Amino acid sequence: MTTPFLGTGIAIVTPFNKDKSVDFKALERVVEFNIKNGVNYIVISGTTGESGTITAAEKKDITACIVKATSGRVPLVLGIGGNNTTNVIEEIKSTDFTGISAILSVAPYYSKPTQEGFYQHFKAISDVSPVDIILYNVPGRTAKNMDAQTTLRLARDFKNVVAVKEAGNNMAQYYELLRDKPEDFAIISGDDDLALGVTLAGGAGVISVIGQAMTKDFCDMIQLGLQGKSKEAYQLHYNLMEIISLIFAENNPSGIKAVLEAMDLCSDEVRLPLVPATSSLKTQINQFLENY
Repeated sequence: MTTPFLGTGIAIVTPFNKDKSVDFKALERVVEFNIKNGVNYIVISGTTGESGTITAAEKKDITACIVKATSGRVPLVLGIGGNNTTNVIEEIKSTDFTGISAILSVAPYYSKPTQEGFYQHFKAISDVSPVDIILYNVPGRTAKNMDAQTTLRLARDFKNVVAVKEAGNNMAQYYELLRDKPEDFAIISGDDDLALGVTLAGGAGVISVIGQAMTKDFCDMIQLGLQGKSKEAYQLHYNLMEIISLIFAENNPSGIKAVLEAMDLCSDEVRLPLVPATSSLKTQINQFLENY
């Protein structure tokens, strides 16, 4: 498979100061930590980056910070999506894509479109996007699943639709996508717990949450999966199972920010309506890290 989105991508957090302003120094630390430990690409302003509470001006500054910090060392993907197709198109047209390889565009949420609605939404985005598009199907958040056949129809019809981040936690849908996809269309896991199985079945890897903290082992696991070395890869998977479960126990990104705080990479501050991880969850996370 010839794709720049092979291996481990991370859905990077947006660190905040105590006053809830963006902590750009911490963001640079998280970026550097991940590049040094083997991450293959970085996704900016996704769900884990708290895109729902980031202003347009902050998004530009966050993007510029990460573009500068990476200095071209890894590809960058920018989250641009929503349930108002016109607004998404306007944002794409007004965005400076310097240093950006692709956009990650979530399936429209709340509106619950038909499969034809999904198709027409992404067709309109494909028509205006100057960079490649990674579709993002996450029915647990959007309230509506984009069927495998809709994703595959988009993959066949539009050359700049190059991948899907599939996050339905549904192996049957992963298998359908992997079986029927065009040769160079990438199936990327959006489920940390299923990432290795998807990779071994022919997937391109993962866009991960836990990968930005347990970076070396998670990246090594995915690389072993791409090489078909299942025994070695599953040993790393088993070692990481508990922490993957813990970071999603309450909400994302509060869980991963608790991990990153324990690692002295950034604070655990989040913006409302999210709240930080409870003391009970933090205790479990700290115990895992102490014993890891």
